[in-house]
Amino acid sequence: MAIISEVQEEERTMNNQENMQKEEPLSSSSSSEIMEKKEEPSASSSSSDVKPEKEESKKEESNKRVPNKGNGLDMDKYSWTQTLQEVTISIPVPQGTKKISVSCEIKKNHIKVGLKGQPSIIDGDFFQSVKLDDCFWSIEDSKEISILLTKQNKTDWWKYLVQGEPEIDTQKVEPPTSHLSDLDPETRSTVEKMMFDQRQKAMGLPTSEETQKEELMKKFKGQLPDIMKMQSSGMKHGDGWQKY
Repeated sequence: MAIISEVQEEERTMNNQENMQKEEPLSSSSSSEIMEKKEEPSASSSSSDVKPEKEESKKEESNKRVPNKGNGLDMDKYSWTQTLQEVTISIPVPQGTKKISVSCEIKKNHIKVGLKGQPSIIDGDFFQSVKLDDCFWSIEDSKEISILLTKQNKTDWWKYLVQGEPEIDTQKVEPPTSHLSDLDPETRSTVEKMMFDQRQKAMGLPTSEETQKEELMKKFKGQLPDIMKMQSSGMKHGDGWQKY
């Protein structure tokens, strides 16, 4: 009996030790590993962050309007068209409207136009600046205000007329076929230079700017022997540079 009781006592002691090991708290290292696993972002969450950005850019593209036949946009109270050189605005007004009844103020970066005593029909900043000396307006058939704006930058398509308008998709703009002879001298010179540079690049040849630099270097190299002679002559006479 004494032997049995001793064996039971040993079993009871071993069971208590096993229970204590099971209830032992986690070490700091193991707990920190668990926290890191919980805090570590998953691949799905990072990819979900990228998706909204792509969706947002797609929404911006989808919000862009298809340009009208004149590469501009038809608004509720007016419409506008454009070429690379000019912008034309058409504003319908009541039949019989006279020029004295119109208020039109055009600045380099802003336009405000409407009928006197009434809210402005257009009032906002341009997409890009215009040449004030080449901007005009008139009344057509006493029923339409026609405004002609000359662009300062004649190489860009306007995305909108004034700020706050919907943007047009400039990739869908269809420029009219024109000849170089139809362009003004300044624009023609710019277009010819661009065409020349494109052809040169396509053939692997230097552009107009690169050619100009090469000519300057040749000119400098041609003058270099004369400069060296002047230096050597000055050193022989001990008077420094000689005046010719």
